[in-house]
Amino acid sequence: MDEEAMWKGFYHKIVEEKEAKERESREKTDHELRIQESDGGFFENLGTLLAEKARAQEAVEGPLPQRCSQRDDDEDEDETSEGTIEEPTEALLESDSDRDENERALDIVVGSVGWNIEELYTALVYMTQHQIGYDVSNECGIDALLNHLQQAFKVDNEMHEQVLEETRNMEAPVMHLNVEVIEAKELISKDANGKSDPFCALYLESAPTRRYNTAVKTATLAPIWEEHFELPLDDAENDTLCLEVWDFDAAETVPEKMSKVKDVKGVRGLVKLAKEIAVTATTGSHDNEFIGRCRIPLRDIPVNGHTMWYPLEKKHKSKRRGVVRLRLAFSAEHNTQVAAQEHRHLIRILLLHELEIEKVEKYCWCGRWSAPAEALVLQHSAQRGLLARNVALAQWVEYSRIHQQHPLNFAVFNKLAVELARPLENSLFSSDESRLFWDATRKIIYSCLNSIRKIRRLAPGDKNVMAQMGAILGILSSISSLEIPKDFDLFPPKMFGWFPEPDGTVVDIMKGLEYTVIQGGAEWFDHILSNNTPEADTDDDALKYHIKVIQLIRADLQRALEIYDRMFIKKVNFPYARTLYVYYEKRISDMCTIIIEDVCLRLKRIELEKDDDAELTLGTTLFELYLTLQRYAVLGTVFCLDGLEHLKIQNYHEWFRSGVAHWLDIAVYKALKRISRAVEFDTLQPVDSNVQYSSSAVDTLTIFYQIKVFWTQLAWPDVEGSYTFIAKIIDDICKCSISYADMMATKAEKVDRQMQESENTSSVYDKKFEVSTAWCFAINNIDYIRTSIEPLANDLGLQTIIETLGENKTQQEADRCRQTLQLIIDNATDTVKNEIIDLLEVVANKMQPAMSRYLMEGAELIDTTSNAMDRLLQYLDSNITTLHDNLNEDNFERVLLVIWQIMSETLFQLVHNNLEKRRPPSFYSNLHRTLHTLIRFFNLGADETANVQVLKKIERLLNLHGLETAELIHRYHLERFKEQNEMEDALHGMLTVKTHFTENSLNVQILNARNLKAMDSNGDFIGKLSTLERKLHSKSKQTKQRLKEVKP
Repeated sequence: MDEEAMWKGFYHKIVEEKEAKERESREKTDHELRIQESDGGFFENLGTLLAEKARAQEAVEGPLPQRCSQRDDDEDEDETSEGTIEEPTEALLESDSDRDENERALDIVVGSVGWNIEELYTALVYMTQHQIGYDVSNECGIDALLNHLQQAFKVDNEMHEQVLEETRNMEAPVMHLNVEVIEAKELISKDANGKSDPFCALYLESAPTRRYNTAVKTATLAPIWEEHFELPLDDAENDTLCLEVWDFDAAETVPEKMSKVKDVKGVRGLVKLAKEIAVTATTGSHDNEFIGRCRIPLRDIPVNGHTMWYPLEKKHKSKRRGVVRLRLAFSAEHNTQVAAQEHRHLIRILLLHELEIEKVEKYCWCGRWSAPAEALVLQHSAQRGLLARNVALAQWVEYSRIHQQHPLNFAVFNKLAVELARPLENSLFSSDESRLFWDATRKIIYSCLNSIRKIRRLAPGDKNVMAQMGAILGILSSISSLEIPKDFDLFPPKMFGWFPEPDGTVVDIMKGLEYTVIQGGAEWFDHILSNNTPEADTDDDALKYHIKVIQLIRADLQRALEIYDRMFIKKVNFPYARTLYVYYEKRISDMCTIIIEDVCLRLKRIELEKDDDAELTLGTTLFELYLTLQRYAVLGTVFCLDGLEHLKIQNYHEWFRSGVAHWLDIAVYKALKRISRAVEFDTLQPVDSNVQYSSSAVDTLTIFYQIKVFWTQLAWPDVEGSYTFIAKIIDDICKCSISYADMMATKAEKVDRQMQESENTSSVYDKKFEVSTAWCFAINNIDYIRTSIEPLANDLGLQTIIETLGENKTQQEADRCRQTLQLIIDNATDTVKNEIIDLLEVVANKMQPAMSRYLMEGAELIDTTSNAMDRLLQYLDSNITTLHDNLNEDNFERVLLVIWQIMSETLFQLVHNNLEKRRPPSFYSNLHRTLHTLIRFFNLGADETANVQVLKKIERLLNLHGLETAELIHRYHLERFKEQNEMEDALHGMLTVKTHFTENSLNVQILNARNLKAMDSNGDFIGKLSTLERKLHSKSKQTKQRLKEVKP
């Protein structure tokens, strides 16, 4: 329960603190609203609110992009891998590129069926009845294939039966098995040197005597042959291919065998060599040694062939003997050109039928045939003996033709482009075939570039879209590596209408891609302009319109960078986002320069008599545009490190120079008005229990802070321009600080006067000045602003700008600039400090009448029953306590010295004024005691006259005039005696006396005198003797007169 109570206590405490903060926040907001009413929130709009808008927009735009490292590219998975093509789940949005008139093809079906349709259909029916390979016939029976063929060619039953009967009476086709013996590895050694001299022998089991041998590869266990063989087939369904690997032993004599001893490897090799020598010596035979064999049933070979590793075996031996790699395929003798033409038309008809039957969406067919169609295509290519490159070319040509009417998945073309690249580079195609390829390529390139041009119509980031775009770039990459025939125009102007007018520049794939990306950006820019218009025909709405356009362009760049740029660079090494940025930069610069210069020129000069809220709003929007352009220019440091100097937008700040200068003029005027309003609303009460300044100080510093935020947001790039503006800002802040000090002094006087008037005293005599907290807070406020001037100047980046000036110019110029600004700051600080001292003197001077009255009373009545001295000390204690509690330490020390100075001057004046009134000595002695009491009260230290020069005069006067007559005479004689003792030369002569006391009498014996100075010609001397008391009350005694003696 104790723990629960503890947690409840914590909770309630937190809730109370939160509610208190909310109340303070509401009160503060009300105060701020009153302050901001005069200028409509001018400084907030250009300071924190502008910064908040900028931060919000930065959050929307995302962080400044960074260039991705090569490591990141390597770690990223390639979503558009050519290894496999995934079936898209949905179609891409159709773009106008698929409907352009110059891209439309003729009716493909009509064109297809017009080419010897009966002969082609008959040939395909014949092939279907004589299939080869295992991989497709197992999935589709002959009836299924014939039915699919009939539907695709749209042949009626009568014609189909007729063709079927005709093909059944034809002889079976002559087939061949193409074998490429590529290599072997991990063969067992048969020679003494640990190696073998392998060769292959291959044959069909139906004809074992008809053998084909490869060349011998000497001294190796991993031979590479790469030799081709064509074996005629009589029964492709049931025959078997056999391949044997032998170690060749040349005919050698015994001495020749003996010479190989140095090449023997190990004991086993030595045993083998000895066995060979023994066999040669006894029989003279030189038989080859068997390594191993493999058997491959022909029914296991797929219709389109394959390349595989086959293990070598030996009867009754389980040990691994090596593997051999073979490429196997079926073929039939046929005219290659006719076969290729047949294959193209077959692909065209089957694919059109496939798209019609399966209802395939546009851009979704990715090369995956239905089982019957795949079987027909494979059987035709195999039985016609078409090479892989011929099949790929046929697909490239026909797919591109169909793509014009029913777009296919670009991944299909990407895969084919990779397959066709090497044959084209090695010139394996005839001139006619090459022409077919480039005609088809032109159509595909058009579709690829058009898709890139209208990339913004696609769903950004969608997996299907990214796969398609990756395939498009893969196609462009493959084609760009090929050499375009000189007599072929890949980019005819009528077809590629968005390219610039031909100027003799050779246009390749990469240049075409650049033109396309720029055109896509231009169309998007125009689209933004046409779909966004200013809400009204005002400068402010025009500026907002430009801001919105730039933000939309910035969003497009962000998408380009985050979604597509890495793919473009990785696939084709093309800077997609950079190209867009440079184009947009030109358009934005041209568009904004006009409106900015126009607005800045038409900004009215400020009129001090009235406010213009429309102009203030316009200024805020103008600098929103500035920050928007600033963020766009910063992107240039990411995209265009090597060409920043050529971008107009890098000088965006120059467009606003006159606007900034004008707005700083407005700012200082608005600041003075707001400071005046802040002082007007100030109650001279602390804003918080922990501070000793009031609301106007906070409001004034808030103005300075908002100006600083505004300047920080500007981030002016030009260092010389920055110095000019900072110098003006600092000068304006200093002016405002001085003005605030004057206003605060007036405010304190006004509040004090109101407080004095509100007091109802019984008599004028009882009225006296009492130090109020208003005076204290006024002084603290001014001091608070004074101490903030220099830190605020540093926060503006003064030091950084001076250092940059030193780097760009000379250190002497930088030092001179620093001294100039420091002089402005020091002058303002000293001026405000003097204002503080003036206020402290005002406070002390207002206390002077009461202090003077109490001093006069104390001097006249101190020995009576009057308590004037206590009242003086009480008055001082009350006011000094108020000052101590409400002033900071420095200001309290200052005011204490000022009060003491005023007190000492008042005392001096009091003494001086009463000298002519012949006041009794008691008057001055009373004042003297009062002086020492005050010194102890003010705690001035051991030197009681410290810090105030006038106290020396007061001390001397009070000491002198406070003495009675006898004391004064006695002091005179003491000073004469002191002066006599200090004399070294007797200017008037010397007198010798002898004195001693006898009981109560003083016995004086005058002995003689010497060197007396005669005052007349006679020189008659006489000596007189008296005491101070006798001198006052009786006659003095004298000696006898000595006539005419200088040494009496």
